[in-house]
Amino acid sequence: MEPTKRKTVLVLFFLSIQALLLSGCWDRTEINDLSIITAIGLDATDDHKLELSVNIFVNNPSGGQRMGEMSSADGGEGGQSVVRSAAGVTMADATSKLQKLIPRKVFWGQAEVIVFGERLAKQGLAEPMEYLTRHPTPREHAYVFVSKGLAKDVLLLQPPIERTVADVLREMAKSQTGLNITMKELAQMMAGKANAAVIPWVEIKPKQERQESFPFITGTAIVKNGKLVGRMNDHTTRGIMWLRNEIKSATVTVSPKDDKGYVSLYMLRSNTKLVPHIEGDNWSITVKIETQDDIVENTTNLNLMEPEHIQELENELRTDIENRVKAALTEAQKKMNADIFNFADAFYRKYPKEWKQVKDRWHEIYPKVEVKLETNPKVIRPGMTGKSLFKPEQR
Repeated sequence: MEPTKRKTVLVLFFLSIQALLLSGCWDRTEINDLSIITAIGLDATDDHKLELSVNIFVNNPSGGQRMGEMSSADGGEGGQSVVRSAAGVTMADATSKLQKLIPRKVFWGQAEVIVFGERLAKQGLAEPMEYLTRHPTPREHAYVFVSKGLAKDVLLLQPPIERTVADVLREMAKSQTGLNITMKELAQMMAGKANAAVIPWVEIKPKQERQESFPFITGTAIVKNGKLVGRMNDHTTRGIMWLRNEIKSATVTVSPKDDKGYVSLYMLRSNTKLVPHIEGDNWSITVKIETQDDIVENTTNLNLMEPEHIQELENELRTDIENRVKAALTEAQKKMNADIFNFADAFYRKYPKEWKQVKDRWHEIYPKVEVKLETNPKVIRPGMTGKSLFKPEQR
C-alpha cells in the first residue's frame, strides 16, 4: 500500500473511533427518572425493626400534590418534597423495601443530612453506621443529628424559609454556632480509642401563631460505646467545643463587676491544645486555650481605651470560658464517664507505651484524670469609640 493511501486509512480509522466515542451517553440516567434523597431519618420501631424515612425532592412534579401514607410538603415551583418510609430487620433490608414503594430509582448522592431517632440512638448506632459507611452511595460528609423523639417527625416538617428540612439542618450545621459533625467524623469517633462521640441534638419548635413548626439545634447528644447515654444543653455544649478545639464562631456577652451594662465580644480566632502528663500513677492533662476577640457592643460606662478596663474584660471572658469548660468536664468525666474530648488520643500520642498498658482500663482512669486550665483571652480590637456613645458618664 502506498504511503499516501496508508495515511488516509489511518486517519479514517481514528475519525471513526472518535465518532463512536462522541455518539452520546448510552447509559445515562435522566434526572426525571430519579428520586433524589435530600435527608435520611432512622428510627427503631416497637417490633424491634429499623424504620428508614427519606425526604425526596421530586423535580418538576406533574399534576397536583398527591398524598400517601406520609404527608408531603410543597417545595415551590421547582419541585416537591415528599417523605416515604419503610421498615426492615436491617438497614439494607429497609432500603430494599423502600425502593419497592417508590416508582423512580432512589439516588442517595444528594443526601446531606442524617437524623437518628432518640430510641434508636439509645439502642445503638453501630448497625446503621455499618451500612452507611460500607455502602458506596451515602455521602461521608453528610451532617448527622440525633432528634428528640422520632427522626421521621423531623423530616415531615415544612420549614417556612428553606425549601426542605435538609436545607434547614445543613445551613444550621454550616453556620458552626454549635457542633458540626459529619458521618465520617462520627465513624472515626465511634472507632477511636475513647469509644465516645458527640452529635448535635435536634428538637422541634412547636407551632405558634403565624409560625410553622421547624427544627432547631439545641445542645449535644453524648454517645458511648455506640449508644446514647445522655445530652448536654447549649451552655455546656460551648464548653465541649472549647475542649475539642471546634469553636469557629462565637459571641460572648459579659457584665463587668461594679458597672451596669454589658459588653459583647466576637471571637476572631481561637486555639485549644491538650498537653498530657504522667507522673507515676497520676494522670493529668493541661488544656491551653488562647482566643482573640473583638468588642462589638458596649453598654457600660467603661472607657475601653484604658488598658485596665480591657484587662477587666479579659478576666470576665476567662471566667466565662472556664465555667463552660468545667461544666462540660463535670458532665462528661464525672457523670457519664465518656471521653468526648479526645483525652485518650492525646495520651496515646505522647505516651504510647503507658497507654498500651492501661487501654483496657481507660474507663477507670479517665474519671480520675486531673484537668488543669490555662486560659488566655486577648481583646485585640476595642473599637474606635472606646466607650458607649449613649452614656455621658465615664468611669
